[in-house]
Amino acid sequence: MERLDDTRPFVALSIAVLTVSDTRTLADDRSGDTLAGRIEAAGHRLAERAIVTDDVGAIRNTVGRWIAAPEIDVVITTGGTGFTGRDVTPEALEPLFEKRMDGFSAVFHRISYDKIGTSTIQSRATGGVANATFVFVLPGSPGACKDAWDGILKAQLDYRHMPCNFVEIMPRLDEHLRRGASA
Repeated sequence: MERLDDTRPFVALSIAVLTVSDTRTLADDRSGDTLAGRIEAAGHRLAERAIVTDDVGAIRNTVGRWIAAPEIDVVITTGGTGFTGRDVTPEALEPLFEKRMDGFSAVFHRISYDKIGTSTIQSRATGGVANATFVFVLPGSPGACKDAWDGILKAQLDYRHMPCNFVEIMPRLDEHLRRGASA
């Protein structure tokens, strides 16, 4: 069963948060506020925070800059995961993934189903690894951000979480890049 191993040190990560919205500003971005507050309460660093419109280029450029920055460990986006014509966050970011994290979506939907029932199918939440950086694509509601952080990310981004966690594999996320450089 899951547990925290208090003999292991806490490792603070640098996490960037991107809100994708045509209408939100930092003053009324409740989903971004939810994530930023939980990130800092858990002991991590909010590396950057931004808002961009529902535009593939704007989303990809911001996240592309963040995954290229060695000081950023994790990127979390909120918004643009639905089915309307303006919802393009998965289309913008999945091409950047070297590895897709299907389990993130599956667990997110299981947690979400317990709270909102079949309405969870209206989200295309996803996750992956891009340039040795974890990227999580969340719906734009504060509730979805709470569910993803509280139910998945808080534990997986804590080095003390057992039996395994994302932090302990971070040094090996770029093995394919290093292997290619030495071959």
